[in-house]
Amino acid sequence: MALKVPQAGGPNLFKDGYKYLQGIEESVLRNIHAVNELSDIVRTSFGPNGRNKMIVNHLDRVFVTNDAATIIREMDVVHPAAKLLVYASQQQESEMGDATNLVLILAGELLRLAESLITLGLHPNDIVRGYELARDRALEELEQLSIATLSSPPTQESLALALRPALASKQYGFEDILAPLVAQAVHIVLPADSMREFSVDNVRVVKVMGGSLSQSRVVRGMVFPREAEGVVKSASGAKVAIFSTGLDISQTETKGTVLLHNASELRDFSRGEEVQLERNLGEIAESGVRVVITQSTVGELALHYLNRLGIMVVKVQSKFDLRRISRLTGAVPLARVGPPMPEEAGWIDTVETIEIGGDRVLVFRQEDDKKGGKSNPKLATIVLRGATTTLLDDVERAIDDGVNAVKSLIRDPRLVPGAGATEIELARRVIEYGERTPGLNQHAIKRFGEALQVVPRTLAETAGLDATEVVSRLHARHASADGDSDVGVDIEGNDDGTVSTVDIQVFDVLVAKHWAIRYATSAALDVLRVDSIIMSKPAGIKAPGRNPNWDED
Repeated sequence: MALKVPQAGGPNLFKDGYKYLQGIEESVLRNIHAVNELSDIVRTSFGPNGRNKMIVNHLDRVFVTNDAATIIREMDVVHPAAKLLVYASQQQESEMGDATNLVLILAGELLRLAESLITLGLHPNDIVRGYELARDRALEELEQLSIATLSSPPTQESLALALRPALASKQYGFEDILAPLVAQAVHIVLPADSMREFSVDNVRVVKVMGGSLSQSRVVRGMVFPREAEGVVKSASGAKVAIFSTGLDISQTETKGTVLLHNASELRDFSRGEEVQLERNLGEIAESGVRVVITQSTVGELALHYLNRLGIMVVKVQSKFDLRRISRLTGAVPLARVGPPMPEEAGWIDTVETIEIGGDRVLVFRQEDDKKGGKSNPKLATIVLRGATTTLLDDVERAIDDGVNAVKSLIRDPRLVPGAGATEIELARRVIEYGERTPGLNQHAIKRFGEALQVVPRTLAETAGLDATEVVSRLHARHASADGDSDVGVDIEGNDDGTVSTVDIQVFDVLVAKHWAIRYATSAALDVLRVDSIIMSKPAGIKAPGRNPNWDED
């Protein structure tokens, strides 16, 4: 008896549960619609007047923010085509730290305009080739639009000027408060010898409830939202020892039984452990240590001895914060309880417990000069004040974008006009390039130029302006004899809705915009190149559904 061979193609090609979609209608257009839906969600959050999104994640934590990186991180996107945009946006976030929303909305607009070309009869491969030519042309033209550079070495004023647009896009109206704060913190931690060694991790943020945002301040050092453990609450010019182990009576690794016959044997047994702990802590005090920092527990008996010796005790539970404070003080974390060697001890200029808005916080201050025989590393902490945790969390995200903008400017100090001026100028030049290009590629090239107009159009829409009229006026001013390539959208709505970005001092980072265009185009091309969708049956056990016989009454 011969074995039965399944017929080729159709449902017999794969196992049961597989889905196979192919063709323009089932694969390409479906993917485009999914991407457009994701792009429309974050598009209204773009710009200074962007609307907030309220997201409740799987842990029932509520996020109210207009930060695209946070929105897509907390949303569980499952569509494979939309995930391509999420990956591109996440790569922009990790590489530049800003312009994540630009990647999403530009890629969505590119695919939306590509859909119209597909319905007219163009093959997706023709659109891909046209988009690649337009992308290369746009990046070439972008290099010529730089109108300012960050001063070298940067001053607080130049840093604040470069940071204002990044902060205003997240916290419009507070940029005049936040920009000097972030500029001051960044200026503290900037290395004097090599600007390339700047690390965004050296700028920390601590949120203290209460007060207003104008009461925020910058501390040269680190701030912890907790008090010291013992009675000693401050120290100046102190030697520091850091322990990654607990300060308590040591526990044996194995269990055993001890037979005690009378009370004196019990007293001597416990007294021996106390004497050993007192000896170890006494040796630490004799080495000149006045501040002890530990990651683990501090026993009551050890705390008693440390208080009697006049040593300040600080407990830092986070291993990441322990590493930062180790870098700040120059101390080496020890896994043993004992006096540190001279090269293992650190130094701190001032450590004190202060009160901010009714909350007790611990402040480690480190000055610029060298003390204790060591060069002090540079760390800065921005102490944020606000009425709600939602506001403080959103401001923290804005500060993170601002610090990352500085990291991008250190790589490439060039600035381009903001407020949509760069995108309008690029759109005009790319469309002109498409008019001169023969063949079917010109249609995709011109669509690429039209897609770049989504930035000024969205800025005008979120500001409540007539987007069509504003974009047409921007094109007129950019194409005028004067060549006003720095004219962007005036979100205040004055006069005709356009304004010179040089007059209002609004600039964008060139390298961040460069990579945003590159990542957005790459994601859009990946979606257009898909001609089939093959999905296997999901693994796992499906959760039981609702009982249809359940009586709700």
